[in-house]
Amino acid sequence: MAALGLLTKQGENYAATDFARRFLDRSSSGYLGHIILHHQHLVESWSRLDVAVREGGPVRGRVSHEPTEEERESFLLGMLNLAMINAPKVAAQVDLGGRRHLLDLGGGPGTYAIYFCQHNPGLQATIFDLPTTRPFAEATVQRFGLGERISFAAGDFIDEKLPGGFDVAWLSHILHSEGPGGCAQLLANAVAALEPGGLLLVQEFILDADRTAPLFPALFSLNMLLGTPDGQAYSEPELAAMLQQAGLVGIERLAIEMPNGAGIMLGRKES
Repeated sequence: MAALGLLTKQGENYAATDFARRFLDRSSSGYLGHIILHHQHLVESWSRLDVAVREGGPVRGRVSHEPTEEERESFLLGMLNLAMINAPKVAAQVDLGGRRHLLDLGGGPGTYAIYFCQHNPGLQATIFDLPTTRPFAEATVQRFGLGERISFAAGDFIDEKLPGGFDVAWLSHILHSEGPGGCAQLLANAVAALEPGGLLLVQEFILDADRTAPLFPALFSLNMLLGTPDGQAYSEPELAAMLQQAGLVGIERLAIEMPNGAGIMLGRKES
């Protein structure tokens, strides 16, 4: 650990470095241990990548639907670890001026709902996710003191009808867990939940048109092969076509620089 730069040694004593205290101490606001544990749970399936490629299907259960308690915690709070880095930047650059009620679809612990509400004082939000997600989401919302503005609704966003009355929907990294058919149903449900003139935003790891780059979305697509029946990363033209098929207009990719080949697609429901 000292060689890795996580500890310093003085005589026979060891102490955490600033880096270790910032990212590996559970009491630190920058703690990244949950996403590290989530990656640990994925390692075994990557050792069977050859099997998944030959058979064309997953070699592990879906982390979001069939996890152990430890896997569920590391997945949901790992998503919180990552979103805490990106959400403040995204919320500051996505214009939600005048919007009243945001649907954070598949929002997990609700990090993006929290930062969108912080950046837009007149905005309320509803996190919609599986029932097992509720305690993590409500704890996170309370931690930020936004319990009066952010609520939680439980359900399956493909198989169940969503609540309505939203003028903006945020779908962050959920399309990649589904095949084209599942994405079409998911987007149709989201659009139905929007009021006329409503805005729909999709954040994903986006492939180039020929699907050979960037590297991270390509590798992430393999990770979806390992753990979902039909999930995959999609290209910008594919995502644009999905939004158009869902009945949205004014489709574009926002000019926001993001890490790991991520991007945000936007579409509007006709008035």
